[in-house]
Amino acid sequence: MEWFDNFWSVYSNLVLTLGTNALLALSIYLTLSCGMLAMANAAFMGIGAYTASLLTMNGEFAFPVALAGGMAAPALMAFVIGKPTLRLSGVYLAMATLAFGEVVRIVVLNAESWTGGALGLNGIPQSTQWWHIALALALVLALLWRMKHSRVGRAFEAIKEDETAAGLMGIDVASHKMLAFVLGAAIAGLAGALNAHLTFFIGPNEYGFDRGVEILTMAILGGINGLAGPVLGGAILTLLPEALRAFQGFRLVVNGLILVLIVLFLPKGIWDPARLRGWFGRKEANA
Repeated sequence: MEWFDNFWSVYSNLVLTLGTNALLALSIYLTLSCGMLAMANAAFMGIGAYTASLLTMNGEFAFPVALAGGMAAPALMAFVIGKPTLRLSGVYLAMATLAFGEVVRIVVLNAESWTGGALGLNGIPQSTQWWHIALALALVLALLWRMKHSRVGRAFEAIKEDETAAGLMGIDVASHKMLAFVLGAAIAGLAGALNAHLTFFIGPNEYGFDRGVEILTMAILGGINGLAGPVLGGAILTLLPEALRAFQGFRLVVNGLILVLIVLFLPKGIWDPARLRGWFGRKEANA
């Protein structure tokens, strides 16, 4: 297995980043599946990353405890800010959550004694192993699959289609929105905690507007009609910079162009079960 050892030594970080990006795409999939355009996932990822890193570096807590803290801190923050912001919708919710992300970035920059300020945190223990990410992704997918096929998932779908009609049907719209927002924040925090203990270093600029747009692009590119869509979108946007390494300076331009093309020509994303069933049906009919 020498070829595998050589491959893993070169591309191990890239492969593991596929997993963390899939978690990030799934985190925003939750809010999108409830009809909310919330753009705070990058900030929640940063909160999870810094919380977990500080727990291991300063508190010398065990890695599982740090991961739990990295999930709990953004979930708690989501619950606090969710009360006023989730009353908004559409572009107003997006603007409010983007503003929250900027507040988080400024706080991190000014809390130098804890976060290292603009220099970030160095020397984070590289505790993340491949099976940590694989297990986290499997558990999140299992949880979301179970939720999608439950009353909660059907309530999410009803709220996305028509919030007023869902309320008239007896669905507690505010509680379901809060559940999607908090759970999405916890998943983003988990991705941030795993990524921080993989890359050795984190800084405030990693969790700004650019990362937020990237996370949204992953979900929209793959499609939000199924759990496979965000995972597929995360994989494509992770591998794309490697395939286009010569154009690394235009990465954000490429991401924006992909988002525009998907919205114009594939509004439901690459993974659209209804379109795929129709395509295979026509193929069988022609055969």
